Amino acid sequence: MSSTELNSIAQAMVAPNKGILAADESTPTIAKRFKGIDTESTEVNRQTYRNMLFTAPGVSEYISGIILFDETIRQTTNEGIPFPEYLTSLGIVPGIKVDKGAKELAACPGEKITEGLDGLRERLNEYYALGARFAKWRAVITIGNGIPSDTCISANAHALARYAALAQESGMVPIVEPEVLMDGDHSLDTCYQVTAKVLDVVFSELKNQKVGLNGIILKPNMVISGTDANNRADVAMVASATVDCLISHVPSEVPGIAFLSGGQTSEEATAHLSAMNEFGPHPWQLSFSYGRALQASPLRVWGGNKNNLESAQAELLKRSRLNGLARTGNYNPQMESV
Repeated sequence: MSSTELNSIAQAMVAPNKGILAADESTPTIAKRFKGIDTESTEVNRQTYRNMLFTAPGVSEYISGIILFDETIRQTTNEGIPFPEYLTSLGIVPGIKVDKGAKELAACPGEKITEGLDGLRERLNEYYALGARFAKWRAVITIGNGIPSDTCISANAHALARYAALAQESGMVPIVEPEVLMDGDHSLDTCYQVTAKVLDVVFSELKNQKVGLNGIILKPNMVISGTDANNRADVAMVASATVDCLISHVPSEVPGIAFLSGGQTSEEATAHLSAMNEFGPHPWQLSFSYGRALQASPLRVWGGNKNNLESAQAELLKRSRLNGLARTGNYNPQMESV
């Protein structure tokens, strides 16, 4: 696929007033979410839940792409339409998580390396045939005592770049996700320094692997205080620091940046995105690729009860609409109570 075609898909993924729904939780992760609402994680229940999200009336007004899991991309709607085919019919770009998860990095205590490069070319080709037009790979960077190490940053950046090159070869736009975790008591400044370094190494590796930057989407963390930090930075500080870091370290050829929520509350993630877009215009689209920040309230409302499906869909639409408003800096916290 040509760079022009990849760019066209990437542009569709960060279309104005829309964002990406991350519904790619692994089977163990979705089991934890379901346990929180006292619901058994069976294949039938997982299909019911994902079908509820994907078929919410009007969801395509606010959602431009949806990241699927291996099980989900092979499932169908209640009417028997394969999920990728159904989403495409709505103008929503179907995507797929392709990494195999973060494992302990040898000789680097407390640090992780994402696995999944073996056999990736074949898996990407299969997912393309199933209808996926973008892929996602997540690297995990932890801030702690003496970490992250250069070894960890370099190893994860190299894997991200090799994945991205293979994804583009298969005709899919790679979402490049180097996540600096919120876990810890680190300051905003520390997060800024680590994020800047990670981005520099990632883009250096992308260049080395001949990845076309106009055919990727970056999915970074926001520059934010650690969850256990004293005097955590407010919305304005997070927005200012994040935009400054991205302008200094993300090339302008990148079509869009779709933030992860990374453990923020739904309201925090929306407020931060809106504040950043108030600083616009930017060299790239500033969008969202949220999982929990879009799903937490619909999941709670559904509660595994089929009688709550419509109410849960309404909750998903509310969160999606509010994040759509945040794309132009027009979100206001007072909208939460409407």
